[in-house]
Amino acid sequence: MALLDLLGRRGTLRLLWELRDGQPQKFRTLQQSMGGASPTLLNSRAKELREAQLLELRPEGYALTARGLGLLDELGPLDRWAQNWARALTR
Repeated sequence: MALLDLLGRRGTLRLLWELRDGQPQKFRTLQQSMGGASPTLLNSRAKELREAQLLELRPEGYALTARGLGLLDELGPLDRWAQNWARALTR
């Protein structure tokens, strides 16, 4: 599975974002923080991210792997670009 295909799926980036602080989260907590995402969607995205070695399931909950945290670091420039774009829209 190509990384961009995975990241482009509904809910994937949001799931990564919710785990950005590196602290594991239980399924229900993640579901709530994702605006009440359906269990089917969350299970599917978590499975895909685990297969891509970006997410792991620990006893204390879901957490990003070192690779997953590294991916978020690489998305930093895109986040900065998006913030500038959003500011420009409001002018």
